[in-house]
Amino acid sequence: MSEELIRRYSITGSRRFSNYWWSSVIFLGASGFLLTGLSSYLNVNLLPFIHAENIIFFPQGLVMCFYGILGLIFSVYLGLTIFWSVGSGFNEFNKKDGLVRIFRWGFPGKNRRIDLSYALTDVEAIRVELQEGINPRRTIYLCVKGNREIPVTRIGQPMSLEEVETQAAELAKFLQIDLFLK
Repeated sequence: MSEELIRRYSITGSRRFSNYWWSSVIFLGASGFLLTGLSSYLNVNLLPFIHAENIIFFPQGLVMCFYGILGLIFSVYLGLTIFWSVGSGFNEFNKKDGLVRIFRWGFPGKNRRIDLSYALTDVEAIRVELQEGINPRRTIYLCVKGNREIPVTRIGQPMSLEEVETQAAELAKFLQIDLFLK
């Protein structure tokens, strides 16, 4: 009976395959740049397949060190967002308690836990936004009193049109509210 009264949708957040992939690729590339730049400074081949004697430290080696350091910083940033699971959480629609709860993990600090709760009576409608093109956007919004629209779909890989329609229709039917398309 609780399944009829409570719906919970999990949100993956930053722990997606693409983030693991790009963090690893950027780390390896940045390490290569940094080691090549250091090799040109030290005149020692730190990488066996790079001949540092062909690279002058100023300006090429220095620039490679700079790009390597920037790449390492960016890959560490991506790694930390994965470790902290930024953006993950859930959307819970609870008819039993009369609440809609949207929870996400953020970056560490005083606002790490993003926990929004609304009364079901404050939810006016479900809105679906479809934008096609090079960067398609297919988002489901929860329309709450006070003209607030809260996105309840995951970010990253866009959902198929069928998935968006099905999820929005099921949610509107479950909450017994209107569904409209923008």
